[in-house]
Amino acid sequence: MSVTKEIKTDIINQFGGSEKNTGQTEVQIALFSRRISDLTGHLKLHPKDKHSRHGLLKLVGKRKSLVAYLKKTDIGRYRKVLADLDLRK
Repeated sequence: MSVTKEIKTDIINQFGGSEKNTGQTEVQIALFSRRISDLTGHLKLHPKDKHSRHGLLKLVGKRKSLVAYLKKTDIGRYRKVLADLDLRK
């Protein structure tokens, strides 16, 4: 299942504060996390889908670089995003 427009606006409002704040790092990380969870579910049903696996790995890499950027620039926002999205233990 792909991320619908309603789900996307909910994520943007939750992490960005307003509907127009789509470029904020927290919003991008949250959207990538949602797409990663959807692709993970897809790959459990279709384990031989190599193209989707490649896309998943690219998304994980993009999210990883955004998380590293957020950690480098603002540690407080970094910790809040990790806690909200439950990315690390």
